[in-house]
Amino acid sequence: MSADAFSLAIGFATPPVIEDTLRQAMNSYADTGRAEFLIWTALKADPECLGSYFSLYKFYFYKRMLKEAEEVALLALDAAAKQGGFTPDWTRLDANSADWRRVDAPQHFYLFTLKALAFMRLRLGRRAESHALLDKLAELDPHDSVGASVIRELAAHQPATA
Repeated sequence: MSADAFSLAIGFATPPVIEDTLRQAMNSYADTGRAEFLIWTALKADPECLGSYFSLYKFYFYKRMLKEAEEVALLALDAAAKQGGFTPDWTRLDANSADWRRVDAPQHFYLFTLKALAFMRLRLGRRAESHALLDKLAELDPHDSVGASVIRELAAHQPATA
């Protein structure tokens, strides 16, 4: 999914200059170094742009650079929490920490990134951490607006050694 498609999906606009840089990165995907440089350039140009975080952690994930993807997802959680006015520490969040039903707000991106982090940790073989994140998502997003049930289903059928 491109950054512009994601921005539309969560109701956030990506500034045109950032969108252009992310599009260049997407077109340079085969050249890992160039694409990575471009996404970081976009992120540094506008650290408030949540679409850049999304692009970077998805890029790393698809490149099978899971540790890097995880690090960027944690940065994304911090950025979304700052914008939403709640703690970035997911273990301290509850149903009253934010209006988690809003899909046009930073908290939705936060939930979406928690789901991504749960998937990353599952792929890294850190099942207990993945399950803890999925449990928190079930608490914060009982209507499954970010689709965490898909990851929960994968986690339920993954062998314990994976």
